[in-house]
Amino acid sequence: MKKRKAVWGGRFKGGPTASLRAIGDSLHIDKRLAPFDIQASIAHARMLGKQRIIPKKDSAAIVRELTRMKAQIESGKLVVEGDDEDVHSWIERTLTERIGDAGKRVHTARSRNDQVATAFKLFVGDAATTLMWRVSDLTSALVMQADSTVDVIVPAYTHLQRGQPVLLAHHLLAHAESFGDDYGWFTTATVYFEDCPLGSGAATGVPYRIDRRAVARELEFQMGPTENSMYSVANRDFAAEFLFHLAMTAVHLSRLAEDVCLWSSSEFGLLELGDSVSTGSSIMPQKRNPDGAELTRGKTGRVIGHLVGLLTTLKGLPMTYNRDLQEDKEAVFDAYDTVVMCLRVMTDTIAQSRFRPEAAERLLRKGHLLATELADFLVTEKRVAFRDAHEIVGKLVRTLDEAGKDLSDVDEKWLAKFDPRFKGCARWLDFRRAVDRRDHVGGTATRQVKKQLAAWKHRLST
Repeated sequence: MKKRKAVWGGRFKGGPTASLRAIGDSLHIDKRLAPFDIQASIAHARMLGKQRIIPKKDSAAIVRELTRMKAQIESGKLVVEGDDEDVHSWIERTLTERIGDAGKRVHTARSRNDQVATAFKLFVGDAATTLMWRVSDLTSALVMQADSTVDVIVPAYTHLQRGQPVLLAHHLLAHAESFGDDYGWFTTATVYFEDCPLGSGAATGVPYRIDRRAVARELEFQMGPTENSMYSVANRDFAAEFLFHLAMTAVHLSRLAEDVCLWSSSEFGLLELGDSVSTGSSIMPQKRNPDGAELTRGKTGRVIGHLVGLLTTLKGLPMTYNRDLQEDKEAVFDAYDTVVMCLRVMTDTIAQSRFRPEAAERLLRKGHLLATELADFLVTEKRVAFRDAHEIVGKLVRTLDEAGKDLSDVDEKWLAKFDPRFKGCARWLDFRRAVDRRDHVGGTATRQVKKQLAAWKHRLST
């Protein structure tokens, strides 16, 4: 293939070494910016023509051909490939090969510095929309499972120890709340991308009578053009912010994945993974492994690493543009692809698996889950101070442990013999009543959880 001359090559007698090209060329990474870079170039070229900075006929030819190139790239008829330094060089070269010297005018009144910042912002805004819908799909799967298990009671865990009874639906909706936070950010994410860098030039602006507001309007940057040209080309806060929220979504996915791994283990037995969302063992024929959840949990570290990597890159950079910033796109692209993939696999895992009510019943019978209820009984009906009630029930639990019994193994009569103040506690030894006593906003009472479910269904349908 014929070697391409770099867009900056006029200053130099020879081309870069193979090692410099290897570290510097980024077409294989930033080619996915092509539709966004072309979109920005169309707006820029149209403005150049209207401002008579370039001939109108050249502006029209550039806009027409770039529009065709964008459609061909999106349909797969035109492939972004070659030995060009980056996607911006590839677009300019391809455009010039197609329409001649008029294509060389597309770079008037801009630099690759403001060009890449604009295309990257457009990409991140588009990616946030995709993530919004993927998060919504997973949240819907969680809500559907919660709706189908609204009567199932399981232990709530603190410190990974059984604590108190809770509705399984309440547990599932806790995960939904986390992803609801993610959905909210991705829905409003455009606030971080609403000012347009294009027209800032390399760092100080450009010596042409450009109309930056017109370009910003066409590209739908609601806040118009950026106010400081140096900030415009140096700023990657939007990329770091996006990576932070990708990392938070990955953390939420990992916590859900951990619960899936626990629930589907033989020890818990609470979740039966669907055949299509689990794998087997190469040696143990009985195994059903939660590989999707485990891989999601594992890939979270990768996403967090990209955030830390970008922040580390940014922390020592002087104003304005430095080539170090080329590291931003690979980090964002990989983190984005990873989170989208994990959202899909966890959506499938939740939607295509089944919870076992009989396992929930078994889990309730160990761990003295109604101990707090007995303490609350003493406070409510016997007027015992809570700290004293806590000590009384603590001694009861110690006695039961020494006897090899669980609180679920004894009744009111046995308890009253242990301490007469337990007389009348029978109705406090019921898991359903224990759950339904938490009848307040945010509590696990059946009435409250059904209200939460109704609210989530409405939210997801609008």
